[in-house]
Order: sequence, then structure tokens, then C-alpha cells
Amino acid sequence: MQRRINPVFRSFNRPLTLMGVERKLFFLALIMGAAVFNFLHTFLGGILMFLALYWFARWATRTDPQILRFLLNSARLHKGTRAYSNVTARRSS
Repeated sequence: MQRRINPVFRSFNRPLTLMGVERKLFFLALIMGAAVFNFLHTFLGGILMFLALYWFARWATRTDPQILRFLLNSARLHKGTRAYSNVTARRSS
């Protein structure tokens, strides 16, 4: 039996990013910066909010591009998955 070789293209396996940040996190930072600008009527506040969220999103993308999905799913799934919630532990001395 012959070995089958499948080409793997690097662009298919990389996350889609804007300015080094995963797309969803970038747009979240952009929308939150615009919301601060609209609500507080301060351009500097909007820029600072965008930059703070952009910095966090860039860190999160460098750490793990799927970190947002993990965090949101873990909060949703953690409520009912405590397998040993009724177990009590005793310390013996």
C-alpha cells in the first residue's frame, strides 16, 4: 500500500487576525471603544478603552487563539459538571 501525502497549507491552519489580534476580539475592542466614546463623549476615553482591550486581545491571541471560546464554554458547562460535589474528605492524623 502506498503512502498518501497530503499537502498542508499554513494559511489554512492559522487563525484569521487583524493587526495581530483574532477577528472577534478585535471587533469587540473596537465596539467597546466606540461605546465608551458615545456614552462618555470623550475621545481619549474611547481610544484608551480600545488600546487596553486591544492589548489584552493581542496577549490572548499570542497565548492561545481559541482562548475566548474556551473561557465562554467553560463558564457555561461548569455549572452542572461537578462530579464529586457530594463527597466529603476527612483528614486523618
